[in-house]
Amino acid sequence: MFYIGIFFQYVSQYMKTRLEYRSDFIVEILSDLFNQTVNLVFILVVFGHTQFLNGWNRDEIIFIYGFFLIPYALFSAFFNIWDFNDRYIVKGEMDRILTRPIHSLFQVVIERMELESLFGLVTGFIIIFYAGANLGLELAWYDPILFVLFAIGGALAYASVFIVIASVGFWSDSKTSIMPMMYNIGNYGRYPVDIYNKVIRFMLTWVLPFAFVGVYPASYFLGKEEWYIFSFLTPVVGLVFFTVSVMIWNQGIKKYRGAGN
Repeated sequence: MFYIGIFFQYVSQYMKTRLEYRSDFIVEILSDLFNQTVNLVFILVVFGHTQFLNGWNRDEIIFIYGFFLIPYALFSAFFNIWDFNDRYIVKGEMDRILTRPIHSLFQVVIERMELESLFGLVTGFIIIFYAGANLGLELAWYDPILFVLFAIGGALAYASVFIVIASVGFWSDSKTSIMPMMYNIGNYGRYPVDIYNKVIRFMLTWVLPFAFVGVYPASYFLGKEEWYIFSFLTPVVGLVFFTVSVMIWNQGIKKYRGAGN
């Protein structure tokens, strides 16, 4: 309850700050929506030249992309730590974080959250409903519950990768260029993994679990029975990878030497 209370206090202060500059707030939302639209247009262009992509039709790919946007929006809103190494390690702001009596990762997360990214949920749902209607998908009463579990599991799986990368800074004490590269690799999770070779498929499943953000959980709703086991593993994989990433973070904190010389 203590952490929940602090979280909502930060949310309150964040909204006051962002709404003080409404134009910037709106422009950032529109830029995110534009970026998502460009990605969707890319998919449509690809299927303007072919009807199927390794057995997947256009609406199935669009559905996977729409689902991908849901956990990705949650990740972007609450795990905006792409500049962690530069801001907290190189510039020494981690010293300030460690003087407070709450978990350091929790502080970094709530300090860096960008709640406007949650508007990506709207885009994701619109795309899902559009593709689902074209595919004639039907939902059981328990599907919304599974949807929430899969979305949270995907967000945790996505976040775990970047927490581990951020934790590397505790040992290196210098800038790294891994984070931008990993953001690009993460985009592979919004396409069916069986279009890649076996090595990449293994990497996206068990090393960098980006496949559990989009294609695996979406496969359940698309009725891809051969992939059901991966769909139902999504919450488990997300929780396991996230737990491991927090453990690595905790070990890294012990190696942090501060901003001084």
